[in-house]
Amino acid sequence: MNYYINPNIEETPRVFPKQGRGRYHRYDANENPEGLPKDFVDSVLKELTPEYLAMYPEPERLIGKYADYIGVEKENVYCTNGSDHGIRVLLETFGELGKEVVTVSPTFEIYWVCCSLLGLKHKPVQYNVDYALPIKRILEAISNDTRIIVLLNPNSPIGNLYTEIEVQSVVDKAKQVGAIVILDEAYHYFYDKTFLHFALENDNVVLLRTFSKLMSIAGLRVGMVVGHKELIHWVRYSRLAYEMNTVGLLFAERILEHPEMIERLIEQEKEGKAYFISEIKKQGYWYMDCHGNYVLVKPKHDAREVAKRLELEKKTLVHPYSNEMMKDMLRVTTGSKESMQFFVKVFLEVDMEA
Repeated sequence: MNYYINPNIEETPRVFPKQGRGRYHRYDANENPEGLPKDFVDSVLKELTPEYLAMYPEPERLIGKYADYIGVEKENVYCTNGSDHGIRVLLETFGELGKEVVTVSPTFEIYWVCCSLLGLKHKPVQYNVDYALPIKRILEAISNDTRIIVLLNPNSPIGNLYTEIEVQSVVDKAKQVGAIVILDEAYHYFYDKTFLHFALENDNVVLLRTFSKLMSIAGLRVGMVVGHKELIHWVRYSRLAYEMNTVGLLFAERILEHPEMIERLIEQEKEGKAYFISEIKKQGYWYMDCHGNYVLVKPKHDAREVAKRLELEKKTLVHPYSNEMMKDMLRVTTGSKESMQFFVKVFLEVDMEA
């Protein structure tokens, strides 16, 4: 080959999501297994006229509605093409070539992927074998070469939670070295504690939210970045003109107009998770409630083999792991009680008969 390839891209190992998942019962990616109510979806689809689809996307109306929804100024908010794109935008904007991005490990993999693609030095802080992570270890990892520190609350896949004091200590240390803190709240609605006020009170903190989990429109790619007005100014400047899509913007707006539907989705997931946990407890399974819309479970047989059999025999997807800390676990997305009744049935049929 005689053409140039960015070495950061060439040297980054990638594993892309499984395709054709629409043919399966999906409990592998923390989507809502059932999606939004059909009558709501049908009502929004009626607004998708040819003229609307022919128009370039205009995100300002959604930004205003979301700002009102969470009680902030419009200048504190910007939307992105999913929160994973928001992650890349933040790392592109505030990361420095060859300098450090501190995260915990394991965590959402797109952080280290973006670091590798962008030429940033990923500095992971490892959990203990008992899944504890002392905040002191994160603070010790922050150096004068650190430009970004990432805290997911709850973290995925291990659902640890941070206290106000712990977050404040990280924010303070970040200020000392001139770094920003990303507070990723992808699972906020399943665990209602929020650190939004840190993003509003500090000029080095940004908050990430997504419409992919509870809001149930992962396929439409809508994410939100919330923070100090100056930080949001630079996020906006780093963006291309038309990165969103009109369908995603419209659905996100209409969802925000129905807070009663949002509350119903929260209650349905809570009921479904409680049912799932009660059923696997009866069978003596080890599990971890991770404060998001998923539970970690150790099957009685090899986890990857159980996942494979669920896919082949039951057309049901779950998420296994290959790393040493989590190789015995499956991550199971939780949804309504009805969806979890189905999953418990097929899971026990496979794992008990293996």
